[in-house]
Amino acid sequence: MADRVEPPRKPMGPSTLSVHGGEPRPKPANSLATPIVQTATFTFANTQELKDHFDGKIDRVEYGRYGNPTQKIAEAKLTALEGAGDCLLFSSGMAAMTTALFAMLSRGTHIVVTDDSYRRTRQFLNQTLHRYGIEVSTVPAGDYEALEDAIRPTTRVLLSESPTNPYNRVLDLERFAAIGRKHRVKTVIDATFATPYNVRPLEWGVDLVMHSATKYLGGHNDLLAGAVLGSREIVDAVRGLQGITGAIVDPFAAYLLIRGIKTFALRMERQNTNAQALAEFLAGHPRIAAVHYPGLATHREHDVAKRQMRGFGGVVSFEVRGDLDAAAHVVDACTIPHLAVSLGGVESLIEQPAIMSFYELTTEERLEIGIKDNLIRYSVGIEDADDLIADLAQALDRTF
Repeated sequence: MADRVEPPRKPMGPSTLSVHGGEPRPKPANSLATPIVQTATFTFANTQELKDHFDGKIDRVEYGRYGNPTQKIAEAKLTALEGAGDCLLFSSGMAAMTTALFAMLSRGTHIVVTDDSYRRTRQFLNQTLHRYGIEVSTVPAGDYEALEDAIRPTTRVLLSESPTNPYNRVLDLERFAAIGRKHRVKTVIDATFATPYNVRPLEWGVDLVMHSATKYLGGHNDLLAGAVLGSREIVDAVRGLQGITGAIVDPFAAYLLIRGIKTFALRMERQNTNAQALAEFLAGHPRIAAVHYPGLATHREHDVAKRQMRGFGGVVSFEVRGDLDAAAHVVDACTIPHLAVSLGGVESLIEQPAIMSFYELTTEERLEIGIKDNLIRYSVGIEDADDLIADLAQALDRTF
């Protein structure tokens, strides 16, 4: 009798992966929840075990700066969600970004970044890296000719976000990755706004994906963490530098991240739906000048977003018909969202970028980097969409 051929297994859906992906069975002590291994150092039974560890014959940890069992399970879950070869967690999203770029760049090299990227990332590129002899070119988001023209013989990295912060520009990831391969340059995407639920950049050919796990992946505004995902070769190179710089995630934060990921897909479904409803309401409101949300047909990259995204994210940016004070009045009149920085948690948050992130600049200086005084960024939570819309409607009525 011929051997029975097992049919190929259907890939797990995002919610099943969120709950079970990357977790061993059984877990230590037969625990259902992943235990917190709260220790700084790890013991060895004898010298031979230590030698086997250094020879790579056994997989274990020697010291907390090089990893932790709770951290490794969190990384395995993210690896499964992203469809990556490997994942490395950090103490914050910026720690992930800065360590990865330091690992990929050196004196005399060059990086190209798109504008409308996270402010602190651009500050790191243009202020910190400049001091170490690394050159930076900034090109407009969505201008692929400018992106390719900016590449030099010394270019090592192309960096962008998708969607971008705060205007929700959507990158054609396939085209972006193709430019990188053509010129033998690594491509890096900060996909914090998208999350692996809405898009998996590695599947479109991107080399490295970054996340601020503080946001949607954790989902409850109670932890700080960052993640780098890609092939094992690239992630191992970043891991080597992390072991020196020490920007590690602690075991309790890793545990909170695992717990948050359990409901990740459910939260994203709700936040995608809520944000779409809020964006459509705003698009039809007479007191709104513009809405920046890729789920709207009026968005300049709507067709690209439809092609490569499952959903369009939980952040809606919009411009009121008015000035800095008018936008501030709208923010203050809302009663459901908290006035706070960050995004991606179960609670809705609202802010005015001109005040929250760029208050020290003049209106003219803000406009030079694309931040309008009347811009509001709304990070939609998991509340009922009707309540969020009614609250925003009364805030607009009270202001104008």
